[in-house]
Amino acid sequence: MRKRLVGWLCDTALILYFVFALFPIAWMVILSLKPADQLFSTYFSFSPTLDGYRTVLGDSEGIPFVRFFVNSLVVSVGAVVLSLVVGLPAAYASARWRFKGSENLMFTLLSFRFAPELTVIIPLFVLYQKLGLFDTYVGMVWVLQLVTLPLIVWIMRSYFADLTPELEQAALLDGYTRKQAFFKVALPLVKPGIAAVSLLAFIFAWNNFVFPLILTSNEAQTVTVGALSFLGGDRPKYNLTAAAALVSVVPPLLLALTIQRYLVRGLSFGAVKS
Repeated sequence: MRKRLVGWLCDTALILYFVFALFPIAWMVILSLKPADQLFSTYFSFSPTLDGYRTVLGDSEGIPFVRFFVNSLVVSVGAVVLSLVVGLPAAYASARWRFKGSENLMFTLLSFRFAPELTVIIPLFVLYQKLGLFDTYVGMVWVLQLVTLPLIVWIMRSYFADLTPELEQAALLDGYTRKQAFFKVALPLVKPGIAAVSLLAFIFAWNNFVFPLILTSNEAQTVTVGALSFLGGDRPKYNLTAAAALVSVVPPLLLALTIQRYLVRGLSFGAVKS
């Protein structure tokens, strides 16, 4: 009887936490479906409409949200691709070759991820103004390396470290160069890890707010900043802001569902060692 009571209490607590965690999302959905005239007069009893989504995607408010959405895709994908091109060889090298000061070098790289973005935003703003990178795709992809590159290098370093070096040594004995051993032996074995870290890096780049807020104006502005444009004016349009926020969730969600099989393997890769 005591075990049943404990089990029932645990199940009830989990259900309550589940409702508590999902309530903000449910409230956002409700808010996005409310018409403007019922936005403040009702809670759960209203006439649902998709006008909010049509307004957001149709640019009828004079806010080019679709362009902000495309900007986020371009900037986030570009940042992840560049980080993979640079970070995978760096992670492999740091896992295979140790030298005096290598750990300090890796910690310095990691500190870029830990440092608050506000500590570097003013110098970056001045530099971007001088170099002509303000409000450009190149500038955003470049600055997001502070977010994505340390993440990719550190996570992939552990994946490469879990691979036995004998596989690459056998490839070298067969006549492979070190470059060929990396691309044809080591890299295919960590594909699940690449999928997992790419998703994480994409989410961090997509959700970044401070850098696009300060370093963009209009042309390269992303959805995290663009969604707040609906809050301006004499009367904030909370239903449009909620609709824009829900639309902006779609790419990371679709990407996670697409690579779900690799994601599970990637997150569990190397968790158990023989």
